[in-house]
Amino acid sequence: MTDRESASESTEPIRTRVVAHLRAVLRIARWEVSRSAGTVDRKTVVLGLVAVLVAGGIAAGAVGSGVAIDQNLYRVGIASDSPYYDAVEQSPVLEPHPISNADVEIVVSETHVSVKDTQTSRAAYQTFREAVQSYNERQMRLEANQSAAFPVVVTLQYRERGALVPAGSRVDGGSGDGGGTAGGGDDSSNTGGADSSAGSTDETGGVDVDSSDAAAADDANLGGSSLGSAAGLFGGDTSGSPASISPPFPFASLVLAFAFLVPMNFVIQAYGSSILNERVNRRGELLLVAPIAPGDIVAGKTLPYLAGTVGITVAIAAVIGGGLVSVAAVIPIGLLFLSSTFVGAMFARSFKELTFVTVTVSVFLTTYTFVPAIFTNVTPIALISPLTLVVRDLGGEAISLGEFAFSVGPILFAALVLFLLGTGVYREEDMFTQRSVPLKFLDALDSRISRPRSIATLSALSIPFVFIAELLAIAVLFVLPVDVTVPLVLVAVAVVEELAKSMHVYAAFEKARFERTIRVSLLLGALSGLGFFLGEKFTAIVQLVGLPSLTLGQAAFAPSGIGLAAAAGLLVAPLVLHAVTASVTALGASRGKSAYAFALVSAIGIHVVYNLQVVNTLG
Repeated sequence: MTDRESASESTEPIRTRVVAHLRAVLRIARWEVSRSAGTVDRKTVVLGLVAVLVAGGIAAGAVGSGVAIDQNLYRVGIASDSPYYDAVEQSPVLEPHPISNADVEIVVSETHVSVKDTQTSRAAYQTFREAVQSYNERQMRLEANQSAAFPVVVTLQYRERGALVPAGSRVDGGSGDGGGTAGGGDDSSNTGGADSSAGSTDETGGVDVDSSDAAAADDANLGGSSLGSAAGLFGGDTSGSPASISPPFPFASLVLAFAFLVPMNFVIQAYGSSILNERVNRRGELLLVAPIAPGDIVAGKTLPYLAGTVGITVAIAAVIGGGLVSVAAVIPIGLLFLSSTFVGAMFARSFKELTFVTVTVSVFLTTYTFVPAIFTNVTPIALISPLTLVVRDLGGEAISLGEFAFSVGPILFAALVLFLLGTGVYREEDMFTQRSVPLKFLDALDSRISRPRSIATLSALSIPFVFIAELLAIAVLFVLPVDVTVPLVLVAVAVVEELAKSMHVYAAFEKARFERTIRVSLLLGALSGLGFFLGEKFTAIVQLVGLPSLTLGQAAFAPSGIGLAAAAGLLVAPLVLHAVTASVTALGASRGKSAYAFALVSAIGIHVVYNLQVVNTLG
């Protein structure tokens, strides 16, 4: 027998097992589709289709033509031959009416504007001024000599709070050197359009303002843009004349969150009900006694819902003009929705508890994907949310592999770990018993512990959840003053990491996996710290997207993910920290619940002191 024949025979059993697993998964998936299709009535199908169509329609309308929720909000009395008429008619917010109409907010005559003494009329007047200013700017964009039409060009550069300003830049909103007033002044340009006295005042304090010549004006790309353009939709204009600058507005994130996430909520409701149905009246017992692995059962029951999520995501991305990046960024979110719902359905004791779990999952995951995406154009924190990748993809921006991995990686790995934990309790002693959610959680952790090295493995597998929790804490605390947020972030990091390193150790002792001795406790603590330390090194990907350049990023990740030069000297310190604190909690866990709680607080205190010392040392 030749070596090639021997290798072929050795790989044949592996290939046979893989094919057998795939057949089992597909068979269960077909059964799940046929069973679920028989339980869904027509009204449910119609409601689901309506939700998908509405989400896609809103997203397409927003991307294609902007938002017009304030269409014809204010009525303006104005003559058709007035020089201001075109400005009013072209404004989506204003609606022209004859001057004789008494039911108007303001009246525009040849010499003045009549404003009633009401809040609505004053708002209409301000909107009218802005409409005239926009009309004048559009007229100036048609001029052949753009340097004469726009002698001053402003470029906004969003900087980290407290960052140094390069020499020569102005940040006080004062006048530039090119003769134009950069901040606090009135825009008095007029090129034959409506009178500029109806314009508005723009303040640019806290930005960089540069006077420019004709070449700079051409580079600013002032010509050819229109209202409702994609630039306005995805965060406002950041370059152009002083009047055209607008602050970023996260409308794109709102629309995308609605378009992608709402259909997912319908999918997880059906998926969670299907999983819980298997536990009611021991309906899933036939599958458990069948010669099929629990992993194949879970994969088969999940596959139809994952396929539905992918199909909806592809359809919505196609409607709003998204590409492969948009689809690849959203699918991990759907996978995390499904995995969280699966674990919740395995833990819940009734449909009432399942409803609470699914609502909690929806709120948390929507918050995680929505809140950071608000800062799409402001800070690297936005990359925490995969929706930021979708916004950038729709805007035609390049996305590096490091940024994509930073945004999608933690969510994808967290989803896989959740499926792993949920599959651990897909067994008779857990599925058909009425145990509380905390006890089910301990069972899920204990199901993955068979020997001491399993402790290190679970600690490493907790890294995605730690990463997500710490990133979310940074995103939530980012808007507060740095002096307040840095200590809060350090405490949050310590709490999250110590819980991640100790909960499975506590579960192992509660299930009597190991002897309750000091030697065993120290061994498990050392293994937990080692596993966490090795898994934590993967967070070095934050270096690729610039998150440590933020003060909060340094506070959260510097103790374990600092620069190359300092990392060589501090490589051992995090390992010692994790081993010591994990050993403290392991000693407490071996003595019971109260001792574990006390030891956990002590370990958190040690961790906070260490973080403060490292942050102060690194400056």
